[in-house]
Amino acid sequence: MGAARFAVLLLSLASVAAPAAERYPAKPVRLVVSFPPGGADDAHGRLLAEKLGELLGRQIIVDNRPGAGGVIGQDTVAKAVPDGYTLLIAGSSIVIKPSFYPKIPYDYMRDLAPVSQIVSTRFVLVVHPSLPVKSVRDLIGLARAKPGKLNFASSGVGAMPHLCGELFKQMAQISIVHVPYKGGGPAMVDLMAGQVDMDFATMGSSIGMIGAGKLRVLAVTSAARSPLLPDVATMIEAGVPGYEMTSWYALFVPAATPRDIVSQLNAAVVSAVASPDLQERLRKLGSEPLSSSAEQMTQRLQKDAAVLTKIVKTAGITEDK
Repeated sequence: MGAARFAVLLLSLASVAAPAAERYPAKPVRLVVSFPPGGADDAHGRLLAEKLGELLGRQIIVDNRPGAGGVIGQDTVAKAVPDGYTLLIAGSSIVIKPSFYPKIPYDYMRDLAPVSQIVSTRFVLVVHPSLPVKSVRDLIGLARAKPGKLNFASSGVGAMPHLCGELFKQMAQISIVHVPYKGGGPAMVDLMAGQVDMDFATMGSSIGMIGAGKLRVLAVTSAARSPLLPDVATMIEAGVPGYEMTSWYALFVPAATPRDIVSQLNAAVVSAVASPDLQERLRKLGSEPLSSSAEQMTQRLQKDAAVLTKIVKTAGITEDK
């Protein structure tokens, strides 16, 4: 074979191989949810997985990896092959894990890279109907009359509902006991059964139970009222001046994931979050659809770390309580 014909052959092979090598995704993608099925993380993750799968043309498989307040699932992704085939959905609490897990096996800023924010969320203070309170002021009065006797559930140590409760304790100057669960779903089951007194629950996990009269809602944690519960006061209006706690969910990948893949995933998330059908379904969970650039999400991580770490330190939260 002449040199000229050999060069042409090499060029033709390269033109065939290059698109195949660059094509992403070429196989199903795994989305790790670091909490059990039934909670807010799982609900948001499954909705995102379905829409991303449509946009990327590949199945997105949800993989629940609960444990240690989300650390197990997050560590799974931090140590995964950085090829774009292992993703993580995580909420705001990821930024304060290092504050109370002294031997946390990863550094979220070093080992994970944000792709985009997905939603902004707020919480609702709900109580079991048997608790003799009709307002936040009633609850504060009861807690002060019975210090250490009332308790509140959360989806785990250091999770946002836990921090909501700790901030409430600090600002209202009350003593209530934290009862952590392995996810928002199990916490909600025990709250409805009357095993615990209250919870700062996600709106999506509780709004149906509120409407059915199985839970009593006292307030929302955002600075403004929720359009889903316009008659429910904010914590500020209900008697806790300055109280505001909102959260977010975002998509992450292992830090060394190629930038072109991160950019492709970001474009897919932005498109997904902008789609009317996903927006409607996310709002039914009580979340406000909101995407971002990877750089904007990095800035949000840094800002929230300072605010939430202060709550953790003031409360003296450790990995056990």
